[in-house]
Amino acid sequence: MKRRSFLTTAGAGGVAALTGCLGDGGATTADEGTTTTGGTTASETGTTTGTAGGETPELVVATYGAFVDAPSTSPGPWLKDAFESEFDATIRYETPDSEVNYYIERAARGVDIPSDLYVGLDVNMLIRIDENLDAPLFAPVDGLERRDTVKESLEFDPQGRAVPYDTGYICLVFDETFGDGDFSAPATFDGLLEDQFAGDLLTQNPVSSATGKAFLLHTVAAKGRDGFLDYWQGLKENDVRVLEDWSTSYTAYSNGEAPMVVSYSTDQVYAHDSGEDLAKHQLRFLNDQGYANPEGMAMFEGTDRPELARTFMDFVLRPDVQAEIAVRNVQYPATTTAELPESFAKYAQEPPEAVTFNYDTLRDNLSEWTSAWERQFVGN
Repeated sequence: MKRRSFLTTAGAGGVAALTGCLGDGGATTADEGTTTTGGTTASETGTTTGTAGGETPELVVATYGAFVDAPSTSPGPWLKDAFESEFDATIRYETPDSEVNYYIERAARGVDIPSDLYVGLDVNMLIRIDENLDAPLFAPVDGLERRDTVKESLEFDPQGRAVPYDTGYICLVFDETFGDGDFSAPATFDGLLEDQFAGDLLTQNPVSSATGKAFLLHTVAAKGRDGFLDYWQGLKENDVRVLEDWSTSYTAYSNGEAPMVVSYSTDQVYAHDSGEDLAKHQLRFLNDQGYANPEGMAMFEGTDRPELARTFMDFVLRPDVQAEIAVRNVQYPATTTAELPESFAKYAQEPPEAVTFNYDTLRDNLSEWTSAWERQFVGN
């Protein structure tokens, strides 16, 4: 499949700035940097016309590994089967280790982009793209039948490239059985600095983790631009543990290494469905707030399958599909039309107040905030 090359020149520090995210910073071939999940033959009852030569069209969807790596629970395999059963097309997933950074670097080097869509985009990734590339990586999306069902509060791309499909709220998850069996997380950010909670919090690196970045941004919102670094110094002195990513930190939490972890307000949904003790999955919205972190999907500029890509995006916004993705991804749906099962509605919790920064604020400040955090927290 031929695609238009991206003859893009990165800014002065563009590729260099990505080196930390990509490991060795070198170019990665599709075979070396991605894992591919192949498509199966579409059902003959599909409703979308194939190619003129009779070939079944293939849509290459880039995403993060967890979206596809557990066939029984991840949304990706179910979504692929459901789409292929209705449309004369196949889905093939690409899951590069460095996620969206893989495509940023390819575009910066003028290398072809091997995918049609990206699923799992957030506002921080969009800003990273816009900071490092002079030409668009994704195209604005129009003509979606269900676009107006997306909750307006979740829109995070002023250029219309990213279409939200789910959202999470970042909060604390704590184990009330920890220690003597009567542990309770503090109600406020200031409470985390108290001596009684020394060494009790696990969080994630905001430079490398979306969850960690959301928690950092929540501390900026709570303590102000001039106060968040002092707050983090207090957390450091109270022995907070900052691990590389959500999976690592949650595994440590599950193994009883600490009674609190930064995670998602849908944690009890997964715990209930897995038959776990909900006492070990209690939620705390610090300052009665949760940081909103919606995910979106976007179409690569230069895709050979723009109509098929739009069909897939509209399919993802369909009420039954929205509900299924929410349950499997353990996140809230992005639309107003999804019909969630009773267990999800019972155990998922929304914060009394949702907090987030808009694209413009993050574009102008995110790099400075994360760099300042890294200099102080890691450098000292």
